[in-house]
Amino acid sequence: MTAVTDRPTASGLRPGHGLSLRFEEARRAAAPIRVGSVSSIVGLGLDIEGLEAGVGDVVTIGEGDGIVHAEVVAATRGGIRCMPYGRLVGLSAGTPARSLGRPLLVPTGLGLLGRVVDGLGNPIDGKGPLRSGPMVPLANESPHAMQRARIATPLQLGVRVMDTLTTVGKGQRMGLFAGSGVGKSSLLSMIARGTDAEVSVIALVGERGREVREFLEDDLGPEGLARSVVVVSTSDDPALMRLRAAFLATRIAESFRDGGSDVVLMMDSLTRVAMAQREIGLSAGEPPATRGYPPSTFSVLAQLLERAGTGEHGSVTGIYTVLVDGDDHNEPIADAARSILDGHVVLDRKLAVSGHFPSVDALASISRVASRVTARENSSAAATLRKVMAARRAAQDLLDVGAYQRGTNPLVDAAVDHQGAIDSFLQQRMDEQTPSANAWVQLHQLIRTLGVAG
Repeated sequence: MTAVTDRPTASGLRPGHGLSLRFEEARRAAAPIRVGSVSSIVGLGLDIEGLEAGVGDVVTIGEGDGIVHAEVVAATRGGIRCMPYGRLVGLSAGTPARSLGRPLLVPTGLGLLGRVVDGLGNPIDGKGPLRSGPMVPLANESPHAMQRARIATPLQLGVRVMDTLTTVGKGQRMGLFAGSGVGKSSLLSMIARGTDAEVSVIALVGERGREVREFLEDDLGPEGLARSVVVVSTSDDPALMRLRAAFLATRIAESFRDGGSDVVLMMDSLTRVAMAQREIGLSAGEPPATRGYPPSTFSVLAQLLERAGTGEHGSVTGIYTVLVDGDDHNEPIADAARSILDGHVVLDRKLAVSGHFPSVDALASISRVASRVTARENSSAAATLRKVMAARRAAQDLLDVGAYQRGTNPLVDAAVDHQGAIDSFLQQRMDEQTPSANAWVQLHQLIRTLGVAG
């Protein structure tokens, strides 16, 4: 007699497997909903008892129209600690709370192009609902180190000084380091309009509410917005909303990269993301460390920045502004960001106040992949200009007091004689976009004008 075995079918499922799945779904639907309650509200967060939820899960607090969504940021045996996406006004101890049993889901897809959304992916531009693709979890894994494509192709930014002296490759991560009011946001808008990347994703984190519309209408403009997705979380939003805006922008950029597109992700600013994580960490009970930043701040920065870069097919080129505290480029966040990023561009306040725009200090800026994505003759021309500028800077004190003797250094002589031509090359109007091919042609013409050997 032949024994009857439970063999899998052609579909890979065992007989009755589909039926068991339906029973499992029915069991989950019929399961009682567990309701917890708020036990305390202190500072920026609240504690909930009697509710099972994991870190990262979304929790609803309250009833009816007064529901507030929050996210679990810490858990103990006695309960969970949550941070709200909205205001805590009206909530009190004893308010019921329910877990959705899942993390935050966010929209993706081509329907996001030309739209402005908040930190949760809700449209805020008045253009109606999103026609987005599938909703996906906000959390995502960084590309595996051994599966990342190597950076070998330059990315046009449309800014001469960056395309030539700090050339950026597709999949690179660059930081724009500057104090407040030196032109970081304006430089980002130039890049958004001048880049040859297929998609731009722009995150405005912790910005003044007044500046958002000005950036969209004046700096970015209709042309830049048409191929961009803008994620906005202003400075008065809760800390968790500001942090989630940064990760939402990164997740949207990743979804385009997974489709094979070359994406440029611009975030203004990385420092305010770190400040949001500091508020969350301290409210969750973490001890303050360097300048009041808890340890989680630096790990979150690494998690966020490592998600940009090349994938197996497309790429995400990350450009992050770093607001240096008191123009101190060695403060903790700037130092940590510089150690993770693939290069940095320094914006100088002295150049900004003198009307030099973009106020890029080319000698203090560096791209770690420039030599890999630039032709040899172009690299030689860029190095020659740097030598001329460095010689002028080294002799500046002698020039200021009239003690420099002409003929002492041919590089200094060339810099002094052709300072106007050098400044003309380095400066650029905000509404001017220069293709990278034209920028290299102009650089070679400048080197011939200077008349110095490479």
